[in-house]
Amino acid sequence: MKKLFSVLSLLFLALTVSAQGYSVGDVATDFRLLNVDGSYVSMADYEDARGIVLIFSCNHCPYVVAYEDRMIELHNEYAPKGFPVIAINPNDTIAEPRDSYTKMIERAREKNFPFDYVIDADQEIYPQYGATRTPHVFLLERVDDEFVVAYIGAIDDNYRDAAQVEERYLANAIDALLAGERPDPEFTRAIGCTIKVRN
Repeated sequence: MKKLFSVLSLLFLALTVSAQGYSVGDVATDFRLLNVDGSYVSMADYEDARGIVLIFSCNHCPYVVAYEDRMIELHNEYAPKGFPVIAINPNDTIAEPRDSYTKMIERAREKNFPFDYVIDADQEIYPQYGATRTPHVFLLERVDDEFVVAYIGAIDDNYRDAAQVEERYLANAIDALLAGERPDPEFTRAIGCTIKVRN
């Protein structure tokens, strides 16, 4: 009985750790997700990237809407330096129809997104990363043939007004990696809408 209890305790601990998602320093899982252009996208496609800026995003969340122009600017600034943005919609489209694949295509066209915008249709990817909000950032750096988590959290410190931003957390983290340094801070609290799942 003691042995069974120990095994169950270890299993529970493993599941708890797994449910929390990634920490800085963890190797990130690749994916193959449907993009708004009809192709399938994976991180392995970015052969020349020095890293990837993964942003769990969506169409309807007012926090995301407030950040969309900044997401475009980040991609345009850092993709040429080796850090492209990939936006992943993690929301269940039955629970939130405004985040349907068709609506994603419409939104990408309206905003002329320069980055890939893919859907986590089976909701398998966001729990692995530990994303809980939209937007939720996972900055990855390439280490040999793997992508390693370097920063987790918010894009900056003011979702309401880009002109009032004092701390560009994500941009500063990318700049640190480009300079061969470690992001500081490497973790901030993501602020946004909760990820929608089907009841």
